[in-house]
Amino acid sequence: MSNVLQASVEAFLERFRAAWDAGDAHAYAAEFTEDATYVIFLGEALIGREAIERNHVDVFERWQKGSKMAVKAIGARSIGADVCSVLTVGGVGQQPPVAYDKIQTFTLVRRRDRWLCAAFQNTAMSQQAKSGYNRQALASSPSC
Repeated sequence: MSNVLQASVEAFLERFRAAWDAGDAHAYAAEFTEDATYVIFLGEALIGREAIERNHVDVFERWQKGSKMAVKAIGARSIGADVCSVLTVGGVGQQPPVAYDKIQTFTLVRRRDRWLCAAFQNTAMSQQAKSGYNRQALASSPSC
């Protein structure tokens, strides 16, 4: 991943994570294109920014209230001048450190000077993947 692509992907992921951590459905949905597709880990699809926002109002007020997100890019590749595919590991939880328990694929498109997500797929990790990615995260964490 080029340094420029890495920096812009990291900026997107930071906005994405910050909106989740704030429990702000509007800011979270603003990271998606108007016609984005969003496949949740349970296998349901949301179509469009409005549906993503509407769904996340309930997520943030009920099921994941006060939760925090961990997300880390493990790969990104440019598909064109204004399109890239990003593979991440992520998770949400109430207490840090948040363990990775999902693998996600983002298709990002550049709109003006920032990336927005046009398609998102969120899949539960296998036990083997959880062990591997969480072991790596612990090994790379700074010690006190």
